[in-house]
Amino acid sequence: MKRIILTTIAVLLLFIIGSAAWYAYKMKAAPPVKAAVSLGSTLLKKVHSKGSSLEKYAKENKCNTEICFLIDMKINSGSNRFFIYNMKKDSVLASSLVAHGRCNEDWLTGRKYGNDVGCGCTSLGKYKVGTPYQGRFGLAYKLHGLDATNNNAFKRFVVLHSHECVPNAEVDPYPICQSDGCPTVSAAFLKKLAGILDKSSKPVLMHIYE
Repeated sequence: MKRIILTTIAVLLLFIIGSAAWYAYKMKAAPPVKAAVSLGSTLLKKVHSKGSSLEKYAKENKCNTEICFLIDMKINSGSNRFFIYNMKKDSVLASSLVAHGRCNEDWLTGRKYGNDVGCGCTSLGKYKVGTPYQGRFGLAYKLHGLDATNNNAFKRFVVLHSHECVPNAEVDPYPICQSDGCPTVSAAFLKKLAGILDKSSKPVLMHIYE
């Protein structure tokens, strides 16, 4: 009787140890899952349309055909409107706040756009994100305008950079700070963008649109 009890205990212990080892193996072997950002159907449809158009342009111009950046100026500045978009999977990987240009006004009400040197406005259109450098606000990426509406971006010193005035989270319905035309993000989000840009073997495209 004693031997049967000891045998039963031994079997149970082996089962428990084996189960724990299998669970540990599965936890270690399981790849991390990256969840896409959830958007409303209307916004997702618009993002998909812009992303699909940019994917075609990327293929034709030897740019990154997997990841692009999309900025929707129709959205309030206190809401996330800068999207990291996966063109292959049609999904938004991350989103954040971004400032728009004040057009040399103390505070721009509504939206105005411009492309003239010195205008201080946001320029709509497609951009190629260029080389990084250390500028006035730290890490920044040069931008090359690819359309007639933004082809002066490089001459205007319109660059992708961060500033402490841009929060890390949404503050809607309140607006955030305004820039002199640069798409300005938070330091944390720029770090995320840099992780993509610095690893990409081909130029990454950005599209600012309404």
